[in-house]
Amino acid sequence: MRKIRGLGLLFACFFATSALRAQDTTAEWHKLVDSATAYIKKSQNPDGSWGGARFKNGVTGIVITGLVKSGGAKVSDEATIKGLKYIESLVNTKEGHIAGPGSNVQLSNYITCVNVMALQAANQNDKYKAVVGDAVKFLKQLQFDEASDKKKSDGEYGGIGYDGKSRPDLSNTQFFLDALHDAGVPKDDPSLQKAMIFVSRCQNLKSEYNDRPWAGKINDGSFIYGVPGNDPKKDNLKDPMAGYASMTYAGIKSMVYCGVSKDDLRYKKALEWISMNYSVDVHPGMPKETPLRGLYYYYHTMAKTLAVMEIDTITDAKGIKHDWRKELIEAFAKRQKPDGSWTNESDRFMEGDPALVTGYVLNALSYCKPKTK
Repeated sequence: MRKIRGLGLLFACFFATSALRAQDTTAEWHKLVDSATAYIKKSQNPDGSWGGARFKNGVTGIVITGLVKSGGAKVSDEATIKGLKYIESLVNTKEGHIAGPGSNVQLSNYITCVNVMALQAANQNDKYKAVVGDAVKFLKQLQFDEASDKKKSDGEYGGIGYDGKSRPDLSNTQFFLDALHDAGVPKDDPSLQKAMIFVSRCQNLKSEYNDRPWAGKINDGSFIYGVPGNDPKKDNLKDPMAGYASMTYAGIKSMVYCGVSKDDLRYKKALEWISMNYSVDVHPGMPKETPLRGLYYYYHTMAKTLAVMEIDTITDAKGIKHDWRKELIEAFAKRQKPDGSWTNESDRFMEGDPALVTGYVLNALSYCKPKTK
């Protein structure tokens, strides 16, 4: 009887401790969202945007999406209203994009995509239905396909670049697919199926979907940024074909959006790679000298992808099971600045901009809210 009572007490203590940890994690999540939101509201530009003058057209969309999806701000809040009005001012009714005028219209894919996601997050009573519909038509025109004299055998086929003219890459393509997904474009839409051809060719996996000469060189299921041997994200390392985490998460998320099943070899190999390379401390696959390069882009892509995959835990190469939501929350708490913002000490890809990086974090936190039983 004493042993049974002892076991009962042990189990009771275990469940009580687990419940307390869950409460602590939830409290930490709310604290992070609240402090980040307070920073964002204080740092809003007078015109309703966020970020520096050169890139605010895109940063504002990322911030708005993070605010609304995390619950940090309501659509009716003053900061959100001002931010949405700024995005509305970027709408080009003639061309259909939401990139605004100016020198960075060459980033029209990125900017239109993030602003489509922002407007959809705040799309009460279909207020932005027409604007989003026009934007989707514009984005589809940027895709490399028959309309741009590309054949399925061409390596660029199905991909999207910065503006429909520059070479396509997986980052631009994933934002394109994010935007179309949020806009309600179905998986069997021709644009998504064409994109899947390009996405599959960015994977280090020899298969019927990737017949490129280099496909089986590494063959580990990871994804690369784009054109083999010309990857600016890796600074021409000795092996530019080696995949890395943010692009691998981007690749597998894109596959899910395009209807690839969990039984598909492409999905299985990508999941295997992200499991074997799991980390919230560094950006796996980046150069050893700069392991934090693109860290917050990685965090955002990781959180969104795992949520889309409906995965709650990941078992790493050592057999350790990780609650990725809890560990990301802890990583954000450790890295947050006293004013509630985040920046990356590896100031690449604009991650020295606190508005952008804090926007990334709010987006990631929207997928990290601890689940309640």
